[in-house]
Amino acid sequence: MEGYLLRLAISFSMHDLSDIADWLKHHPVHPAAQAGDERVVSFSTNDYLALARHPQLVAAAGDGLRRYGVGNSESRLHGGDLDIYRALEARLGALKHKGDAVLFVTGYMANIGVLSSIVKAAALARLHGYRARKRHKYAYYSDEYNHVSIREGIQMSGALRYNYRHGDMNHLESLLKAGAAEGSTPLIVSDGVFAMEGTIAPLPQLVELAERYGALLYLDDAHATGVLGANGGGTSEHYGCYSPCIMQMGTLSKALGALGGFVAVEREVADVIRLTSSAYGYTCPPPPDQAAAALAGLDLLREEPQRRQRLWDNQRYFIERMAPLGYSILSTQTAILPVLVGEAETCQRYAIALRKEGIHVDAVQFPAAPVGQARLRFMMNAGHTRAQIDHVVGVMARLA
Repeated sequence: MEGYLLRLAISFSMHDLSDIADWLKHHPVHPAAQAGDERVVSFSTNDYLALARHPQLVAAAGDGLRRYGVGNSESRLHGGDLDIYRALEARLGALKHKGDAVLFVTGYMANIGVLSSIVKAAALARLHGYRARKRHKYAYYSDEYNHVSIREGIQMSGALRYNYRHGDMNHLESLLKAGAAEGSTPLIVSDGVFAMEGTIAPLPQLVELAERYGALLYLDDAHATGVLGANGGGTSEHYGCYSPCIMQMGTLSKALGALGGFVAVEREVADVIRLTSSAYGYTCPPPPDQAAAALAGLDLLREEPQRRQRLWDNQRYFIERMAPLGYSILSTQTAILPVLVGEAETCQRYAIALRKEGIHVDAVQFPAAPVGQARLRFMMNAGHTRAQIDHVVGVMARLA
């Protein structure tokens, strides 16, 4: 009987895969790629400070390869720890005004690894001999526009989950009040900078609600780390808003130009995450050469503040040049400047026209954006030149 059910499940799965593959033949998805010698200027790269090809990062990664090899081939919990990881975690914790940080192989894995396990920490710690004095019921409160890795991590946790309307603190508080009446312990989750909107989370209000209702606040600062704040510290530094209740997640693969993700927290919380998160304890960390590159990126973040200045100069210049064309830029708060197009087909046509001019821009449509609100996601960085910006604005003028 069990064998029959297994074959039946596999059969259904294969039918789904076959149907999807057949559908893709008639609805091709075209990922952005560089083919051969084609030269494309990207206006949708996450390399905000233009560090990914910086000679200091390349040299640091090379030194890391020579010293440590391509990888250490073991999880840190089971003997794969290296001093360079601890050094990087200390620097990341300091950047976020926290006592420590926990390094993951990617930011995606950081979100899944922490959000799926933090509400089950007591049960997972039982494997190591811990016995809880009291059982708690947890509930997640998540901004509706949060990144998909957040949504997946919450779903994997098995905890209660509620979505609040984007940036709507009144709606969030109404949900928190209802949850308090039910006796659940709340965890609020929000992006710091929303990747498809370019908006910044109202962190001071989030912290005020978290402290009032006894909640942890998990902040995904992937698109803010290295970009916002006087020193690139992210959303907390942007607002000057710090609290022990904040868990600050970030990535190394955007403004810092390397590979990896992290969660900056108080040292005691970091120890619990290392003990209970499978995504930390049962897989390899980023390659050590990437840790070396990220440390070099943090050095440049401190030593070359003019990079952030160029980024913001380019951001303002693009907005000024686009203003006479009549396009709607959904948000001008950050380096992410989504230009509303409307219909998905039109948005794709614009992206193809730009690509023919040697310009790559993401065409964002449903489900990443609401139906009828497809947009071109322009992302400024420190490496863009005025000539490149003039070129892309000129193409947009012709399309308009």
